[in-house]
Amino acid sequence: MSALSGGTKTAEKRPSRLRRLWGGFSIILESRVGTIGLCIIVFWVLVAIFAPLLAPRDPLSQDSDAINKGSSEQYLLGTDQLGRDILSRLIFGTRTILVLAPLSVLASVTVGTILGLTAGYFGGLVDEVVMRLLDAIMAFPTILLYLIIIAAIGPSAVNVVIAITFVGTPGIARLVRSLTLDIRTRDYIRAAQTRGEHPLYIMFVEILPNVRGPLIIDALLRVGYAIFAIGTLGFLGLGLPPPTPDWGGMVAEARKFIWTAPLNVLWPILAITSLVVGLNLFADGLREETTRYQ
Repeated sequence: MSALSGGTKTAEKRPSRLRRLWGGFSIILESRVGTIGLCIIVFWVLVAIFAPLLAPRDPLSQDSDAINKGSSEQYLLGTDQLGRDILSRLIFGTRTILVLAPLSVLASVTVGTILGLTAGYFGGLVDEVVMRLLDAIMAFPTILLYLIIIAAIGPSAVNVVIAITFVGTPGIARLVRSLTLDIRTRDYIRAAQTRGEHPLYIMFVEILPNVRGPLIIDALLRVGYAIFAIGTLGFLGLGLPPPTPDWGGMVAEARKFIWTAPLNVLWPILAITSLVVGLNLFADGLREETTRYQ
């Protein structure tokens, strides 16, 4: 009876998953920088979710009587060179950015984590081959790699994700490898090896949870880089094909009329900048607080 009551008390003392989640979230809120970044991110996420309700017009509809028209009651942020509502295109462009950027980073984190764990854990020839291949990729300038990949497979949403994944994987793999090289010398890793655990179990159950913190912070920063990459590809005409709302494409189209409608360039630039700044602030706040609580 006492053993049963002891087990019950232990279960009661163990925090629930929801309470642990709230505890981690409250740590982030203790950082003013992180809270500001989180608010900016949440704002843009809500804009993307409720885009059909927030957008005053169809982002693809054209008004031939309102070409490069400035701000007015009918068009709050004006219109572009085809008479399309800039505010509506800006709102729907949020969906493009907030789908493609996290998806490409998630893919690069997955591939990079597998390569980094494999190279760091096994070492030797495996490490040498994997890292030399990744070093060869990193030797190319980032923009040049984007241009080569997109020019080879064509501009589309899927191909943009593939390009960003390919370019971002080496950096993540190097980070995971460096952490794995340190962790694999720990006593609990040697104990798992002594028990005869499979290498996959050791890599993904024993090592991966201990690299999760730095990996999450790095991934948040890389989402910002991915947003810049998507904007750059759209500006160069290698992003999403028109007439899909794309912040980078909007900048490229508006720059041709910068002397007659200068604000048309400003709005998508401010959107890109604010979202990237929000992600960087959130990552900095998260890193600051997690370091303090270690």
